[in-house]
Amino acid sequence: MLDNLTQRLAKVVKNLRGQARLTEDNITEMLREVRMALLEADVALPVVKDFIARVKEKAVGQEVIGSLTPGQALVGVVHRELTELMGGQAVGLNLAAQPPAVILMSGLQGAGKTTTTAKLGKWLKDRQKKKVLVVSCDVYRPAAIDQLKAVAAQAGIDFFPSHAGEKPAAIAAAALDFAKKHYHDVLFVDTAGRLAIDAVMMAEIKELHALLNPVESLFVVDAMLGQDAVNTARAFNEALPLTGIVLTKLDGDARGGAALSVRHVTGKPLKFAGVGEKLGGIEEFHPERMASRILGMGDILGLVEDAQRGVDQEKAQEFVKKMKSGKGFDLNDFKEQIGQMRKMGGLSSMLEKMPAQFAQMAQQAGGAVEDKAIGRIEGIINSMTPAERAKPEIIKASRKRRIATGAGLQVQEVNRLLNQFEQTQKVMKQFSKGGMAKMMRGMKGMMPGMPR
Repeated sequence: MLDNLTQRLAKVVKNLRGQARLTEDNITEMLREVRMALLEADVALPVVKDFIARVKEKAVGQEVIGSLTPGQALVGVVHRELTELMGGQAVGLNLAAQPPAVILMSGLQGAGKTTTTAKLGKWLKDRQKKKVLVVSCDVYRPAAIDQLKAVAAQAGIDFFPSHAGEKPAAIAAAALDFAKKHYHDVLFVDTAGRLAIDAVMMAEIKELHALLNPVESLFVVDAMLGQDAVNTARAFNEALPLTGIVLTKLDGDARGGAALSVRHVTGKPLKFAGVGEKLGGIEEFHPERMASRILGMGDILGLVEDAQRGVDQEKAQEFVKKMKSGKGFDLNDFKEQIGQMRKMGGLSSMLEKMPAQFAQMAQQAGGAVEDKAIGRIEGIINSMTPAERAKPEIIKASRKRRIATGAGLQVQEVNRLLNQFEQTQKVMKQFSKGGMAKMMRGMKGMMPGMPR
């Protein structure tokens, strides 16, 4: 997201080398670049004007001190202003209410409201151990209720049934009563959307809000809508006392303007960002971290948090012992490490949160590597017997053909995996002997699609 802005700022930093002070003259060109990048990212024009004015005010006259270059000093100013533009600090869900805490979900049709409802329910269940109930009041869109039922089952949260012939207010009241009687901590109410804002939809959602008195009224908006997202958010904010915004499809081809505009226009905090179609693909929105990612600094804190949640500590310690000893590493361990990486969101998700110098690696090893090549590796290993996984050296021609058939692949794919595993074993032995430099050279090409 906002790759264009990141690239333009990198160019500006390079052009400002050798200056002793940030002056109006030497930042004029930089501000022009930033303005163009923001407009191309579909940031609302009033937001761009305000942002540029604030950056200029804070930057002009600032001394370049210590080991900082003028470009770095300028990026520091831009980082602070981007953080403020997106809200300054992370604002979590407010569940301070007598259970069940009701969360009302609103937004246009196609924004990802129903999937986001299940994602947030799963997030609360997994992270805060909450007992969650979801209900759909969308009696107009075909299969909307069935969709919520399906994703709720995948997320492992409770679903309250509703039917197309019922009134939304009656559905909501019945779900609230059920949640109270069955001691649910949180009730998510998924409302109907439209392709565009209309009076009927707004009247209905106002009625639901008055009936439920939710602790959170979240507006779900598609990041790919650009300035339209801002206009829609403004309309919903005027109709409802919104408490927060959830941006979806932030990992897609969105130019990203909504992330920088919607907070400024509505005054409501960005609380979550949807990243991917999987139900685990949602993360809390941290303005400072997002500003760092936009400026190519990465999100190392986010990466560490992913690792803490996704990595089995005991298995990780066992793996380290094997690395130190250089013995006992087999294809079961190889598969285990792939699984641990997937729990962290996958290779592309990890690379997105690393600093910009890894951008080339991210391009070469992106989603195709994660979904296709790594999926093939798992399929091949799953087609092996326990003995073959423990001792890959016994896998000869006939076994390779059987494994390839079981995985639905060519024998060449099996050969490629075995070669990669053999290379990994060599790296492990180098590591056990203390050869760190040799290990780093050996790492090239260890995973499919990585630069060699």
